[in-house]
Amino acid sequence: LIPTGLHHLIYTPFLYTSLGGAVEVGGQLYEGARNIYYAEIADPTVKVLSESVIWDARGISKMFGLLGACLAMYHTAKPENKGKVKAILIPAAVTSFIAGVTEPIEFSFMFVAPLLFVVHAGLSGLSFVVLNLFDVRAIGPNGMIDFLLFNLPLGIEKTSWPMYIVVGLMFFVAYYVIFRFLITKFKFKTIGREDEGNETKLYSKKEYNESKTKDKQETPAAQGDDGLAGVIVNALGGAENIQTVTNCYTRLRLTVDKPELVDEAVLKGQTGANGVIIKDKNVQVVYGLQVTSVRKAVDNYLGLEGTE
Repeated sequence: LIPTGLHHLIYTPFLYTSLGGAVEVGGQLYEGARNIYYAEIADPTVKVLSESVIWDARGISKMFGLLGACLAMYHTAKPENKGKVKAILIPAAVTSFIAGVTEPIEFSFMFVAPLLFVVHAGLSGLSFVVLNLFDVRAIGPNGMIDFLLFNLPLGIEKTSWPMYIVVGLMFFVAYYVIFRFLITKFKFKTIGREDEGNETKLYSKKEYNESKTKDKQETPAAQGDDGLAGVIVNALGGAENIQTVTNCYTRLRLTVDKPELVDEAVLKGQTGANGVIIKDKNVQVVYGLQVTSVRKAVDNYLGLEGTE
């Protein structure tokens, strides 16, 4: 669900509901992995974090696995393209390692080689299993910043965080070997292996879709930011219906007065949105990595330029 931004709907229940476990800490019952380990962090009598913390160990593929994938794509790139590939992949890999933002790397192969994305998903899940088998209780939701801030103060006894790094290095190697084999075996056109004449770059989902729909009728999304912003605002019930506008990595987030005025069909069919989530007066419109430019266009249309 990463291309649509809806992957948050999958892991959130494990973090905040009984799906992620239920543990009594200090005489009080806590449900959800994140609620549990927050309580355990605050309780000095807890010597080792409970196994529910595994549900928030998603950072292992972000800090280690995808770096192996990047190295594999670099080594399998055409010799004449390796300089460009290095310049492109290093910033993407550093961002994934430090902050846990993986979309630029994942978008570089999920559309040209969907099999690699399936393998990535499988290896990510397998990493949870391996961590649990080794009784690793480290907290690793995103990148290295979060990892250090959580685990260093808690200590090795409570988290076994050095083993998290060991397992991470194992998956770095696994990603590298598997990705390199599959790329060369099936001749995938990953970054740096494009046909002659094609630009070497990280492609976004929007660019991929545009390349596949050039023969379709032009939509407002292709008519410039002003036209797109107008369609988005109207589909959200008009400017007077919009209270606030913000965004995350992949979604435009809004609060509206009357959610029943939101036209999901127009947002999906005419503005390039991959999904629309409405909960009470909160609306989230999924645009992927181009959401920043969409947000800027909407802000300008509403006269909100300069707001955060």
